[in-house]
Amino acid sequence: MWRKLFTSVPAFRALKAPCRSFKSSSRGAEKDFFKDLDAQLRAFRDKAAAAMPGSDWSPIELTPGLPPERADVVIVGGGVVGWSIAYWLKMKARVRDGLRVLVVEKDPTYSQASTVLSCGGIRQQFSLKENIMLSLFSAHFMKNINNHLCVVNEDPVDLQFNHSGYLFLASEKSAHIMEENYRTQRYVGAKVALLSPSQLKERFPWMNMEGVALASLGLENEGWFDPWSLLNALRRKAVSMGVYQCFGEVTGFKCAANLAETTDGEVLNVQRIKYVNVRMPNSLEYQPVECAVVVNAAGANSGKIASMLGIGLGPKESVSGVPLPVEPRKRFVYVVHCPDGPGLDTPFLIDYSGVYCRREGLGGNYITGMSPEETEEPDISNLDVDHEFFQEKVWHRLAHRIPAFEQLKVSNAWAGFYDYNTFDQNGIIGLHPLVPNMYFATGFSGHGLQQSPAVGLAVAELILDGGYKTIDLSALDLKRILLQEPILESNIV
Repeated sequence: MWRKLFTSVPAFRALKAPCRSFKSSSRGAEKDFFKDLDAQLRAFRDKAAAAMPGSDWSPIELTPGLPPERADVVIVGGGVVGWSIAYWLKMKARVRDGLRVLVVEKDPTYSQASTVLSCGGIRQQFSLKENIMLSLFSAHFMKNINNHLCVVNEDPVDLQFNHSGYLFLASEKSAHIMEENYRTQRYVGAKVALLSPSQLKERFPWMNMEGVALASLGLENEGWFDPWSLLNALRRKAVSMGVYQCFGEVTGFKCAANLAETTDGEVLNVQRIKYVNVRMPNSLEYQPVECAVVVNAAGANSGKIASMLGIGLGPKESVSGVPLPVEPRKRFVYVVHCPDGPGLDTPFLIDYSGVYCRREGLGGNYITGMSPEETEEPDISNLDVDHEFFQEKVWHRLAHRIPAFEQLKVSNAWAGFYDYNTFDQNGIIGLHPLVPNMYFATGFSGHGLQQSPAVGLAVAELILDGGYKTIDLSALDLKRILLQEPILESNIV
C-alpha cells in the first residue's frame, strides 16, 4: 500500500525519474542523491508499516536489551537446556506469535556457562532407564540435527559429532554392576557390548589390562560433539521462530500468595509468580516481566533462584524447609599433548579409578580429568584451575591405564561447574508444590548437555500438554526430594 501511495504522487515520481539535465561530471553525485533518497523512503515506509495496529513498534526509544513487558513463558537460564525448552515450546505451539517465550541469560559472553565448558560427551551407558532413554532420544536428534535446527539462508549445523563410543572399565569388584547395567541398557534399546580382558586387549592393544575384569563399549549413538555448536544451533533456531532473548539477571519475583493446608495439618504458603524482575548487566535498572509460567533452567544457580521464592527457607521437616538440592561443583578439564598416544581409535574411556580420557582432534591431543572425592571438593568462588590436582590425582592413574601417557605435556586446562544434585545426582524435572507455575529442569550433575534435546521436549510437554507424551520422566519429579526417596544412578562420571 505504501509503495503504491508514494509512487502515485507526481513529486515523488519526478524525483525518482532520471534527470538528464545534469552534466556528466555530476552523474556520480546524482546516483548517490537518489540512492540516499530511496533508502530514506524505504526506511519511512517500513516504520510506517510497523506503526500500524498490532505491531510492537513504539515511538518511545527503549533501553537496548530490555526484555518485553509480558511473556507467556519466562525461561531463567540461557544454557543448552533453556534454549532446548524454548525451541520445543515454539515447535509445539506451531503459530509463530501464539506463544511468547523469553529466555533470560545473565552471562552474555557465556564465558562461565557450564554448557560450553563441558567435554561434550554423549552416552547411553547409564543404570537408570530414564537416563538411557533421554540420551537415546538426544543422540537421534543430534544425528539428524539439520532436520530440526536448520534455518533458511543460514549455514547448516555441524556438531562435529564423533561416533567413537564410550568404553567403561570394571574391576572384579564392580563387574556384576556392569553386567546389570548392560542388561538394562540393551532392554531399553542401547547398542552396547561387553568385552572380556582378552577381547579388550585385541581391540585396544595400547591399553594396560591390569585390574580390568570386564568392559562395556558403546557401539552406536555414543561419542562426543562440540557443545558450543549445539547451543548456538538451538538458540539460532529458537530466535528465528520468534523466541525473545535477554541478557540480564533475575533478581526476584512478585507473587500472589495463598494459604493451603495439608492432610497432616501443615499450613503452606503457596505462591503463584506474576512478575519476574530482570536486572540489566552493569546497571541498577530492571524490568518486571509479567508472565504465566516460569522455568528454572539456571543450572548451577538454580538453587539460588529457588531460594528467592522461599524454597528451603521454611521450618525444618516441612515442605517449605526442603531446599532445591542443586549447587555448583567445580570440575577441572586438562588438555594433554602426547604424539605417541592411542590414536584415532580412542573411545571416550572411563576407568574404574575415576579418570577419563578422550581424543581431541587429530594432532595428538587428549582431554582428561576426574571428579574429586566428596571431601576434596574445590573452591567454587572462581573458575581457577588446580594444576596440582592433575599431578597428584589424574596423571598416575591415566598413565597406569595407558602407558604412552607417561610422556605427555599439559597444553591447556579449564574449569566449569556441574549443576550438581546433592540428593541423588539425577535431573530434577517438574513443578514445585509451593510454586504451581514454576517448572524445574536442573540438577543433571554433568549430563545436562547430552540430555538437553530430550529434556527440552519433556518440559514443553509438561507445560503445553499437562503431562509426558514422549518419554515418561515421572521418576525425576521433584516430589522424590520432598519425600526423601532418591533414585540412584551408578554410572556417574
